[in-house]
Amino acid sequence: MRIEAITTFDLRSSIPEAFGWSQAWTAERALQLVRIDTDAGIRGWGECAAPGARALIHECLAPLLLGQDPLLRGRLWQNLHHALYNGGLAGGIGASAISALDIALWDIAGRAFDQPINQLLGGPLRSRVPVYATGLYYRDRELPSKLLDEARAYVDEGFMGMKTKVGGLPRREDVARVEALRQAIGPEIHLMVDANQAFDAPAAIQWGRHLSHLDLHWFEEPVHARNLAGYRQVRRALPDLPLAGGEVLRTRFECVDYVTGCVDILQPDVVNVGGITEMQRVIALADAHGVRLHPHVWGSPVMIAASLHLASTVPPVSSAHRTLPFVQEPVMEFDRTPNPLRDELTAEPLRTRDGYLDVPEGPGLGIDVRQSAVDRHAVHIQVSQSAP
Repeated sequence: MRIEAITTFDLRSSIPEAFGWSQAWTAERALQLVRIDTDAGIRGWGECAAPGARALIHECLAPLLLGQDPLLRGRLWQNLHHALYNGGLAGGIGASAISALDIALWDIAGRAFDQPINQLLGGPLRSRVPVYATGLYYRDRELPSKLLDEARAYVDEGFMGMKTKVGGLPRREDVARVEALRQAIGPEIHLMVDANQAFDAPAAIQWGRHLSHLDLHWFEEPVHARNLAGYRQVRRALPDLPLAGGEVLRTRFECVDYVTGCVDILQPDVVNVGGITEMQRVIALADAHGVRLHPHVWGSPVMIAASLHLASTVPPVSSAHRTLPFVQEPVMEFDRTPNPLRDELTAEPLRTRDGYLDVPEGPGLGIDVRQSAVDRHAVHIQVSQSAP
């Protein structure tokens, strides 16, 4: 079996109401899909979230894959990484490009062997993964009804936890907003806050101290992702508020600093970190350092399915006989904001049951991407293929 074509799809879709976080507001959703076709008629899908990755895929990486055996994914990953490393491109959009291609190669392997990806990873430890609701973004005229109604709806749907934003309002307003959420959902639901790198260390410490009475489960991305000293400073100052981060990190080489004193919870993203091949290594890295790993997820069913397969293999942090979600068991982010690119690309959208998502059981990713939906949302399509 040989790789005969690589196609990229830039997808965009408008949404009915704009929402925001500390860094930006948006009225659309966007992502990039990659499809790898083989001469055996087997195709695989991958995803990334870096628009600039398209040019890198077609100009630099596709020539390294076309004509190759897609089942040699470890060797192919190494070749792709090596091609970018000396030029300083193995991070950033380079790792995102590798991620998309690597996920597609794993999808092909699973379909070729008629096995779900988690079986190829050594077998699952769990058949379903607990998830928390990501939503509760800033919206116009959100209080008192829209925000709190949204939070109560997540409780009614069975979510055990949910995440909201901080850093986009003055401190008093931000704190009042999170206080209202805690009151609305009660004390038993895990509540997390995400600053999306909004603060320097002193401001993050100030926000954290004013939020500490709300029994928050974690404080996510309080400072710039590369401000390792800032992470350590915040962690020392807020010993009772666990810190989380890592969604923008690329490869295990960037993650290693995080698990050695920066965070209590690592949140690698399969479409950024280097795909399934590299995510395996990061899972082992976090486990070796006793750091919880909760995958960051904010994309299409391709990304969600890849993350579910990986999360199903993450070892529990403790050897306790009864392991609990959010404590010993990994939990996965499940975006609940409006997103046609999440809901329309497969015939059956992924749905929660009692706060869990079932891991797909079909071969490869275990999902069937609807090419018609991809084409409908595509604003740019590009193909690289082997010479006839």
